[in-house]
Amino acid sequence: MVDVNQAKTHLSRLMDRAHAGEQIILAKAGKPYALLGPIPLSSTTRWAGRLAGEYVGPEILLPLPEAVLDAWGE
Repeated sequence: MVDVNQAKTHLSRLMDRAHAGEQIILAKAGKPYALLGPIPLSSTTRWAGRLAGEYVGPEILLPLPEAVLDAWGE
């Protein structure tokens, strides 16, 4: 368990430990407060486009009607 003040001083070192697979409990006033750990991803996992073809966004993302575009001067 690492106190938050100590974590601020050694954040880079703690991040290296977390990246190596260690889970680190951050404490505030001596009580467990948060968990710092590795992101469970393989080196081949892509973030951008990972939901391509699976996600349909809300209608607000569809092209705007001509009247709205005209009002904005587009």
